[in-house]
Amino acid sequence: MSILQITYLLLCIAGTILPYVPFISFLTENGLNLPLFLAELFSNYISSFFALDFIISSFVFWAFLFWEGSRLQMRFLWVYVVCHLTVGLSLGFPLFLLMRQRKLESFTQTVKI
Repeated sequence: MSILQITYLLLCIAGTILPYVPFISFLTENGLNLPLFLAELFSNYISSFFALDFIISSFVFWAFLFWEGSRLQMRFLWVYVVCHLTVGLSLGFPLFLLMRQRKLESFTQTVKI
């Protein structure tokens, strides 16, 4: 595994654990209260900034995911969408970058031989 792959793997782990700490706290305190979740998500300018930034970044990620994944003939692109929707962009994006890097390095190994 290359240094870049290890970095992406560590980001996958951090991107799964760190966002879930406050989310689980919210669920423990409020249950699955979607109206409250949305109200708090857009409760002030700075949280609205981060929410909208995340939403736009998600669309950019999906476009990049399907474009680059198709270009490199990567399989199971839906897995990254599921990771994005169930955990977050903080897992889906580094996981895609990890698998993309593995694919790119396999091309490099093929060319060197």
